[in-house]
Amino acid sequence: MTNATSTPILQLDLPGITKVRSGKVREVFDLGDRFLLVASDRLSAFDVILPNGIPRKGEVLTQLSHFWFAKFADLVPNHLLAGADDPLPAQLQPYTAQLARRSMIVKKARPLAIECIVRGYLSGSGWKEYKKSQTVCGIQLPAGLAESAELPEPIFTPSTKAEAGHDENISFAEAVKIVGSELATQARDLSLKIYRAGRDYARERGIIIADTKFEFGVFEGKLILIDEVLTPDSSRFWPADQYAPGQGQPSFDKQFVRDYLETLTWDKTPPGPQLPAEVIAKTSAKYQEAYERLTGKAL
Repeated sequence: MTNATSTPILQLDLPGITKVRSGKVREVFDLGDRFLLVASDRLSAFDVILPNGIPRKGEVLTQLSHFWFAKFADLVPNHLLAGADDPLPAQLQPYTAQLARRSMIVKKARPLAIECIVRGYLSGSGWKEYKKSQTVCGIQLPAGLAESAELPEPIFTPSTKAEAGHDENISFAEAVKIVGSELATQARDLSLKIYRAGRDYARERGIIIADTKFEFGVFEGKLILIDEVLTPDSSRFWPADQYAPGQGQPSFDKQFVRDYLETLTWDKTPPGPQLPAEVIAKTSAKYQEAYERLTGKAL
């Protein structure tokens, strides 16, 4: 493996390898009987890809996902076909510099058409809804909860997957209509189980996982965990030693960027504004600190 570069990687093209999808952060390439997932250093906020990348962000997302996939292997099967330190296949060797530490070789699963979100704390859109109706995604909650309060029990709040624009929160009954009762129930139960395991582990390392999003797919007739797991992009990470209900929390994730963007007069539509150098540097440091706290290793 080559040494990681501090120059953000924003675009990835591999001549001779077919790219099948370019998402907000990941590029997906077709290797025939498997996919290659590559995490760029792109950052999206409010569903807009920002012009600046965050150095080493793609490495954090990939290496942290490898860590959690291995940790949860007994809880749920996943899409990995190669380990974090396995050499790249021969056809990808010429691109080692671009792919090192930011790529995963995975099974060709059929993704579920819902996002599987678990909330353990009252924050973000959940807090906004709670203030209006004492519910989150239609789920009734006790009165008198403060912003950032821990919920009595984690709740499963699925959403649609929007190709463009915002995902929409839906009820569990609506999720059943989209993917069927058996898959929706399996996905809900696994999401809550994985969240609880990850939350408890992270708490011991000084990080509160306030909420998170999981992706599942069907492979050979079975539900498996795919995409990324408990990363700073798919979750809200809060430093436990600074946790204070009744207000927004400092974070290890891109909430730091969102908070900066909220100070601007930007209308949250493309193009996104340029980020100042100090916001980029602090965000990169936050991503890396989250990785180091959770894994006990330097990136």
